Amino acid sequence: MARNAASIRPADAGDLLVDASADADGRDGDTDSVVVYVQLRPRRPAVRKCLAALVALAAEHESVGFALAGLSKDDRIVRVTVGVDLGPRAEVAKFSAAAQAAYRFVDGLFTGLYDYMPVYVAEPCDAERAAAVGVLTAVSAPRPFIPTPRRGDPGGPSAAPVRVGDRSPLVPA
Repeated sequence: MARNAASIRPADAGDLLVDASADADGRDGDTDSVVVYVQLRPRRPAVRKCLAALVALAAEHESVGFALAGLSKDDRIVRVTVGVDLGPRAEVAKFSAAAQAAYRFVDGLFTGLYDYMPVYVAEPCDAERAAAVGVLTAVSAPRPFIPTPRRGDPGGPSAAPVRVGDRSPLVPA
């Protein structure tokens, strides 16, 4: 699963990063980095918890380059693919300090995020990559503040006083 990691850079304070400046196939002739892909498969209700756990793990391993590389889903689960940069091929072969840190991050994916069924996978397809970029773009966009009514606001449905002895229209007499 060797691949150039031009699209992967170290995480700043645990952010999930995707660099859109890489070529269409993600290759840039400058370095020959090794990237491994790990897919997390949380059930749909647990996706936010999974991403929060991934950000927390990234905060513990600030020097490791990784990126949210792909997203896809089916009826029950969401597949979150993370690309982890192990470093230049020659340095990985020598088991450099950067490679060891990347291996510790991958180990953390498998041990700390075990509930999300991590597995090694091949590179994500273009549709999965586009979904990841779309989600990260949507998350990073500023959202307008929309006030919502509070419970107990005058004029709301719960504002009518209830008297002892009144019968509810839902309860038969």
